[in-house]
Amino acid sequence: MTSTLKRPGLGVVAYFSLMFSLGVYFMFASVQGDFGLFRRVQIEAEATTLTIERDRLAAEVVGLENKTKRLSDTYLDLDLLDSQARDVLGLIRSDEIVLN
Repeated sequence: MTSTLKRPGLGVVAYFSLMFSLGVYFMFASVQGDFGLFRRVQIEAEATTLTIERDRLAAEVVGLENKTKRLSDTYLDLDLLDSQARDVLGLIRSDEIVLN
């Protein structure tokens, strides 16, 4: 008695190689693709950075609004006006000495 090994048909081999190729392709796309895991991590890191920048800019806006209010006609802060005149216009008092 001899047993003969029956080889799988060419269609079966082609089917499994096609399925394996598709599986590898979709696995690669799910990790490296435009909507993959690496892109998602990158987008979340960028969102965190932009949130920090937004908070910093919001604090800067609040500070600028405060300075604008203090320099307005209805509320005039003379100390702020004096410091702004010194910084922007380069004014000094007569009793001060300027060192460069």
